[in-house]
Amino acid sequence: MRVIVHGGAGGAPDDPEPRQAVLDDAAARGADATSPLDAVESAVGVLESDPRFNAGVGGAVQSDGVVRTDAGVMTSDREVGAACSMPGVEHAARVARVVHSETPHVFVSGEHAVDLAADFGVETGVDLLTDEKHERYEAEDPPRGSPREHLDWLESRFGSGDDQAGETSDDGAEEGDGGKNGAPDHDTVGAVATDGESFAAVTSTGGRSFALAGRVGDVPQVGSGFFCTEAGGASATGAGEDIARVTLSRRAVDFLDEGLDAQGAADRAIEEFEAITGSGAGVIVLGDEGAGSAFNTEGMQTSVALAE
Repeated sequence: MRVIVHGGAGGAPDDPEPRQAVLDDAAARGADATSPLDAVESAVGVLESDPRFNAGVGGAVQSDGVVRTDAGVMTSDREVGAACSMPGVEHAARVARVVHSETPHVFVSGEHAVDLAADFGVETGVDLLTDEKHERYEAEDPPRGSPREHLDWLESRFGSGDDQAGETSDDGAEEGDGGKNGAPDHDTVGAVATDGESFAAVTSTGGRSFALAGRVGDVPQVGSGFFCTEAGGASATGAGEDIARVTLSRRAVDFLDEGLDAQGAADRAIEEFEAITGSGAGVIVLGDEGAGSAFNTEGMQTSVALAE
């Protein structure tokens, strides 16, 4: 099994070595799996349990103080499963797999997704809010009123936490770490795997700091946060609204279909994304001939593993 994983695109992390060690472990776990679908779920599960990453435990806090998780998975037979807006669900990728493998649907959301998770043995009711994220949220004098009041509050805060790639300047450097599209630390996790015959891709996230309660970004949207065909798979990370506007993961896989190798497809997808949006993102790509990754933010840590 060949697996590539990412830990999110954004600023350079304060603790790159411990984060890289977790990513390497995640990739190795995936490489030991028996199918591509098992591989991506296993790999991402490691990252969802580590608060260094914005997925599962330690995910971003929305405007009402709640962490809600999203994930999406796709296999090369074009079967898709996605779940979103789930409070108390650490392993969102497992829920996406339930939707993929156990239901006739593509997408399940909110409390119904949580109920579905519980019915299929996925743990719910997990405390995902770390002390650090709670303190940061309370320091921002959070709103207590209606959604309109929340929108007024988040206008100068949305995306200014430590979980979301921001806009880039003309020279490719990230802009400051405050404001509507600030450039903080990291965002989202994902994995793509192949056994040489088929592919699977998954992306999982805790969202974006100080987003409107109930906001759902690119991650669980097929073609945006993840995509997979017989040509290969991709997982994206970064400025979620802009990733959704250009369906970044599908574009990367389209370039595989056009004959580019994985690295060429990743590079071309990010070049196109930045030209259209001016925002920050990263993407990992896995094809028949190998793995590739590209980003236009300050950093994006990845790991590749191949079972012996």
